[in-house]
Amino acid sequence: MATPRYDKIIADYDKHCLRVAQATSININESLADKTKRIDKLEKDYIGWFEYYYPNYAKKKSAWFHKKLANAIIKNKQIKALAEFFRSAGKSVHIDMGIPMYLYLVKKDLFFMLLVGENETKAKKLLAGIQAQLQFNQRIINDYGRKFQQGDWSDGDFTTTDGVRFMALGFLQNPRGAREQASRPDYIVVDDVDNKRHVNNDRLMREAIDFITEDIWGCFDSEDNATERFVYANNNFNKKSITNRLKEFFLSKIKEAKANDEDHDFFHLRVDAVKDINTFEPNWPDKTSADYWRKKFSSMPFRSFMREYMNTHVEEGKVFKFNQIQFTKMLPYHKYDAIVFYGDLSFSDEACHKSIVAMGKAGRKFHILHIFFRQTSRTILAQWLYDLYEDKNLSRESVQYIIEGLFAMSEFINDFDEEGDIRGYYIPVVASKRPKAGKFERIEAKSGFFERMNVWFNEAEKDNADSILARETLLAFEKEAKIPLDFLDAMEGAFTEINAICFVEKFEVKTTPRSSFQKNRF
Repeated sequence: MATPRYDKIIADYDKHCLRVAQATSININESLADKTKRIDKLEKDYIGWFEYYYPNYAKKKSAWFHKKLANAIIKNKQIKALAEFFRSAGKSVHIDMGIPMYLYLVKKDLFFMLLVGENETKAKKLLAGIQAQLQFNQRIINDYGRKFQQGDWSDGDFTTTDGVRFMALGFLQNPRGAREQASRPDYIVVDDVDNKRHVNNDRLMREAIDFITEDIWGCFDSEDNATERFVYANNNFNKKSITNRLKEFFLSKIKEAKANDEDHDFFHLRVDAVKDINTFEPNWPDKTSADYWRKKFSSMPFRSFMREYMNTHVEEGKVFKFNQIQFTKMLPYHKYDAIVFYGDLSFSDEACHKSIVAMGKAGRKFHILHIFFRQTSRTILAQWLYDLYEDKNLSRESVQYIIEGLFAMSEFINDFDEEGDIRGYYIPVVASKRPKAGKFERIEAKSGFFERMNVWFNEAEKDNADSILARETLLAFEKEAKIPLDFLDAMEGAFTEINAICFVEKFEVKTTPRSSFQKNRF
């Protein structure tokens, strides 16, 4: 029985088919010789072939990683490929459509494709894209003939005129229908099946891996030299996810095979949106610019960007715990035992993050008074410090200003002194002389202050963008994490310097009369 939702899906499909037909115009005056020459040239290169036959998808030139993944799949008849791609990387259109169609139409090396989606509805929708191309893509029809014969994507199953079968399943759905036929799948793709709802259910995650390695891989024909192409694609957003568990399995098998000098059919390709979050140089520059990713980064929570676009798990509380982040009203400056401004700068002017942490110590308590943590120029950093110096009347306070990194380099000195020239005075900044080995260990060593609940952030700056990013990186910190460490490095330096300033070598011995002790015993 049709439902409004079903009717909408059908209507959307019809519109999509019309767009496919309109986008794939052909040259009706092309001679047979020219046509043959054109096809031969296109078939020699998958990317060129894809961009010609799928112009409504190939609006931007394909990236290096599309080509690398396609070449690996096309050249290897037995392959288990894991595409750990960032969101919006264009993975589905290649692994669900472009690559299998190239194998089918050009290489004559695909006879049964099984497409597995997050659920049955999504899987059928992905299958609909293939059927639409075979039925309505004028360029495919012109060059390869009409291929669609019977069945329908809405049933999750259709066949071509030359007997090639395409089938869709929802994840964890029994694939028996694919295994009991005379022919078995030779190309299986599992696309975007991970979801955040189930990552904390360890049993479900283990069952998901078993489903892939047992039920799905079990669909292939058990025969020497049988074609077994398996492709899994998803962004890697959580350590407990299907994607990460499968990745760990793949990497362990690759490592094991290399150690034993054995051949293997595992292939793993990780692609993040940008090469790093300092320059934001994109991995797909023909689609998005560094400015696009820089704006995207600044417009969403740090942990969300890292999970969705950098395949990096930001698990709150690996070293520094969420409940250790405390806020309080800061004391008047003169009530602190010491105040230190500690800066961690970078070599390049605007490419990297820069940070300054202002910390005050009162007894056992450490107050993080102010935070500068941005990807910006040294000039902006200098202006921020001078503005704060004036706004808070810091000239009247006993404050240490310490900078590490490029303080000794003329570029920073010039920027800093030029701001001083404009203002008519200079902040007394000195260079840090302390050793800098073991960055991770130095930062981790300061976790004890947080464990004892002795560290407090400025309540007045709780919603400040610099403070928010600083707290995000604090919670995300762990060894080899792909996060900017500038704030953490500056914070660690502030702890070290302020403790050195406040260190007391000798303690005054305070004595209490024995009689007084006895008197107040109970």
